[in-house]
Amino acid sequence: MKFLSIKTKKLLTLFVACSFAVNLNAQQADNTMEPVDYVNPLMGTDSKFALSNGNTYPAVGVPWGMNMWTPQTGKMGDGWQYTYAADKIRGLKQTHQPSPWMNDYGQFSLMPVSGKSVFDQDERASWYSHKAEVSKPYYYKVYLADHDVTAEVTPTERAAIFRFSFGKTDSAFVVIDAFDRGSEVEIIPEKNMIIGYSSRYSRGKLPNFRNYFVVVFDRPFTYNAVWEGKNKKEGILKLQANHVGAIIGFKSSGKQDPIHARVASSFISKEQALRNLNELGKDSFDMVASKARKQWNDKLGKIKVEGGSIDQLRTFYSCLYRTLFFPNKLYEYDAQGNIVHYSPYTGEVLPGYMFGGTGFWDTFRALYPLLNLVYPSINKEMQEGLINCYKEGGFLPEWSSPGFADIMIGNNSASVVAEAYLKGLRGYDIETLYEALKHGANNEGPMTAVGRKGVAYYNELGYVPYDVGINESAARTLEYAYDDFAIYRLAKALKKPQEEIKLYAQRSQNYKHLFDPSTNLMRGKNKDGSFQSPFNPLKWEMRLPKVIAGIIPGRYFTMYKDLST
Repeated sequence: MKFLSIKTKKLLTLFVACSFAVNLNAQQADNTMEPVDYVNPLMGTDSKFALSNGNTYPAVGVPWGMNMWTPQTGKMGDGWQYTYAADKIRGLKQTHQPSPWMNDYGQFSLMPVSGKSVFDQDERASWYSHKAEVSKPYYYKVYLADHDVTAEVTPTERAAIFRFSFGKTDSAFVVIDAFDRGSEVEIIPEKNMIIGYSSRYSRGKLPNFRNYFVVVFDRPFTYNAVWEGKNKKEGILKLQANHVGAIIGFKSSGKQDPIHARVASSFISKEQALRNLNELGKDSFDMVASKARKQWNDKLGKIKVEGGSIDQLRTFYSCLYRTLFFPNKLYEYDAQGNIVHYSPYTGEVLPGYMFGGTGFWDTFRALYPLLNLVYPSINKEMQEGLINCYKEGGFLPEWSSPGFADIMIGNNSASVVAEAYLKGLRGYDIETLYEALKHGANNEGPMTAVGRKGVAYYNELGYVPYDVGINESAARTLEYAYDDFAIYRLAKALKKPQEEIKLYAQRSQNYKHLFDPSTNLMRGKNKDGSFQSPFNPLKWEMRLPKVIAGIIPGRYFTMYKDLST
């Protein structure tokens, strides 16, 4: 960590020391292990959506890569795409999912099958055991028992290479599933290639959205067909419909002769997906895995942990691994090597950086401070990406997946932008970002979660009233006050006019309007200045059976889950 200041090093040392006070009898770490060896991507995958526990999946990728891959145990569109208790895998899926509640976008999958050319997600699903599963940040391997095939995948930022080891058979197949809500596949036998796109997404409105993909195998096809829904169509090479896919057949001489597939994708075009395939170069599967492993060790190794038990080290590095995926890169390199991106705000291909997949309400407190301290160069790119978000969308996103998502409250982009500059990041257009903060602080956005809902009340009264039909009025007021403090600090650092600095300094004290001295708590306040009605236990006693009935069977969560698909 040569770029860290002495003060920062002391801070991180203190943090690590406090985190790893250990029992002297605990199992100690092996000094020969590298940071990535401590990561367990399966940690947190024993998920149950009804109580919202777990909620992670074994993500195979590189730090901040555009794409990740995961084994898919859930049905198509299920945000809980991998759950540890499941016993069947339906495919190896490209994913961009930051959270099961946010769900995914642009997903497609590959699945090896044998014997019969089955393609339906239930029919092709295969039993597997965790005893025959290897999960690393840079590599995943699983034995699919129903098809007697071992499947492996290792990634780059925008591409990946698969290795399928079948038994000796003339009926080895790979199924490509482009998912529903509009998809296309085209088989090009003379190039051992399949190209297509997926247009499935779950949040917001994404104009002209498609995730284009290309799959190139290392040997000729002995069989090919396309399928739509549950109907297979032989003799057709190209198909576009609501839900389509392809089936490719091979002869396999045995597990010593694996079949390789090189895969890449792009949010821009099929041609760009082919260009992104060049990330693999002529590297073998093992070379790609080695390079991805090195990337993880480089980034995880920015923080060196000593003195902990092996379980504590595993927990620490497994959590650090999770922090290095989002927000993920949505930009690509064109034929001239220029940085370009698909804009989730305009639907155009535009120059410059773009990131997505994070909600500032969740991440401004810890993730971005960590990036500023340990990974400042990537956060500089993220700040440049936010400039493009503002130019293209008119506001800064508060939850991007990959564009505006109407979820969570607050205007915490102010904290993300201000803290980066105050922590020393430079070399980007901070003036445009400052204007973006002021714009978001003084206007309602195109949806509730963008800009400031209730801003006219907040700026006039000093709070968002409880009785004007705006949900979470007290929470909004407290968030906005903190965000005004962040704007005040940035305005002061940028030497803005004194009246402007004073305005946001005054607004940052708006939290005081909601303090109720009779309870020593913050309370929602009505437009006339009175506090909202106090808690009535008798009223809630009458409602309690209905509330319990809604929560215990998971009806609320089921509704949310259905909406999130």
